[in-house]
Amino acid sequence: MTTERPSRIGVLAIQGDYAAHAAAFARLGVATEPVKTVSELAQVDSLVLPGGESTAMLRLLRRDGLDAALREFVHARPVLATCAGCILLAREVCHPHQESFAALDISIERNAYGRQNESAIVPVETTLPGGPMEAVFIRAPRILKTGPSVKTLATRDGFPVLVREGKILAATFHPELSDDQRVHELFLEMIRES
Repeated sequence: MTTERPSRIGVLAIQGDYAAHAAAFARLGVATEPVKTVSELAQVDSLVLPGGESTAMLRLLRRDGLDAALREFVHARPVLATCAGCILLAREVCHPHQESFAALDISIERNAYGRQNESAIVPVETTLPGGPMEAVFIRAPRILKTGPSVKTLATRDGFPVLVREGKILAATFHPELSDDQRVHELFLEMIRES
């Protein structure tokens, strides 16, 4: 008889708002594990790429030797990416151009909603049950184009802000800073499906 171990959710904890994601999952009764090394990444089944500063994240990933393992992981396992995490996964990053893991078929523009002082909390239209969703935008990127297999789940001003492609769920906003738990709940459903 085989016993299946429970799925382990990691949160990339090298820079950005990773603690807020851990707290959001904790409110749903789910524990997460911080991921800072290749060996810690190997211990988890799914991963959250938090917001923060995408160029700083890339630099730290290279410094710590985590970039190659992470690139392989995001192409194969369930991933929730928010804000800077969404930039790291995009197929194309512009304004300015930046390297990425190209795991999600989107084209994204960095800092498209303005500077820090132009950050906002706005309701966005969503296809998820429950009506409009509160979305926290902080120096947020804008998804300019999506590929044919990318499903748009929420929009702001006609642009996608929450998308799903296969095992990847990505938001240009910060769902971990809102009381609305639907993004994290959806990711838990995706983990169960996989």
